[in-house]
Amino acid sequence: MAGGEARPSPLMERLARKGPRKLLALDGGGIRGVLSLEILAEMEKLLIKASGRADYRLADYFDYVSGTSTGGIIAAGIAMGMSVAEMMDFYVQNGAAMFDKTGLFSYVTSFFQSKFQSSPLAKQLKTVFGEDTTLGSPRIRSLLLLVMRNATTDSPWPISNNPFAKYNDPAHPANNLKLPLWQLVRASTAAPTYFSPEVITVGDKRFIFVDGGVTMYNNPAFQMFLMATVGQYWSKAPAEIPRWNTGLDDMLIVSVGTGTSAGQNFSLRPEEMTILFNAKTIPSALMYAALNEQDALCRVFGECVEGPPLDREIGALMPSHGPLDAKLFRYARYNAELTREGLAALGCGMIDPAKVQQLDSVDAIDDLRTIGRAVAAQRVKADHFNFGVFKP
Repeated sequence: MAGGEARPSPLMERLARKGPRKLLALDGGGIRGVLSLEILAEMEKLLIKASGRADYRLADYFDYVSGTSTGGIIAAGIAMGMSVAEMMDFYVQNGAAMFDKTGLFSYVTSFFQSKFQSSPLAKQLKTVFGEDTTLGSPRIRSLLLLVMRNATTDSPWPISNNPFAKYNDPAHPANNLKLPLWQLVRASTAAPTYFSPEVITVGDKRFIFVDGGVTMYNNPAFQMFLMATVGQYWSKAPAEIPRWNTGLDDMLIVSVGTGTSAGQNFSLRPEEMTILFNAKTIPSALMYAALNEQDALCRVFGECVEGPPLDREIGALMPSHGPLDAKLFRYARYNAELTREGLAALGCGMIDPAKVQQLDSVDAIDDLRTIGRAVAAQRVKADHFNFGVFKP
């Protein structure tokens, strides 16, 4: 640049642009992330066609990408400009290694022993993201939000690379932008009973983190919207960084799930609900409730153009009449119901629901990909992106 001025980072250049904003949220769900990736592959295909560029990536389209747990892995990959095919290869090639079971003796003799070794996952994350890549790295091309739970402070931690956030100030002794990206992703994926917690030193304090799926943000869509629009997150932004406007032609939010599998058990007896029963079932119940709550909030405050019914009482909320006179954004939700009925509706009735409902079903990767492709074929449409306004 003239006068020897330093060139702004790709992220700062992006934030300085004017015009509509596009946001992408990715649910947690273990190895079922491959289902999400097949949906994302169709989105990438549509964007490549609309842009006329074979090298067009989701990072070129979405200004803000958020993810929890397995969604955090995918979100980080997208924000760094990886293609969907590259991320799918990562899951297919490393799925078995990431879910490397601990020795049977250790698992049986220790009630609190995690089901899988954490070191293989950490190793793979270091390889794909780079051991020295930080949250503030210029390699990250969009805003990125990762969700984890701080067990030390008993609080959710939605952490972003927004350069104007309070704890991203270079002068702050606990500057989050200096934290290793791989370690933050690993913390977001540390599902209780599946993986051991991740210990991260922030400033002069040592914190223990577990999976963000055990917060209210297993689906981080509405939390991402808040962090993109609430003034406190942008209070230190200079005048040349425009505010992110809301409105149907100013903001698009796309939310992608990993499949849901809420079921019924009318044979359940009260005396069966022991401590072990609750320990096994409560986390998944909270995750299911949380992702539906985030989805419902987006459908109430946004104009939903695609999404399965939330429940039998309120349906799909398309259209919906919320507490505001105008909708704040356009919204699309892509997901699959992993029940026998839901799979049949997708033309996947030959797939065993029990096999694909588990978070660690590495053997079901092919079936999960088949389901994801079916969702994409039925539900992902070019007009959901309204390329006239939200063009690539």
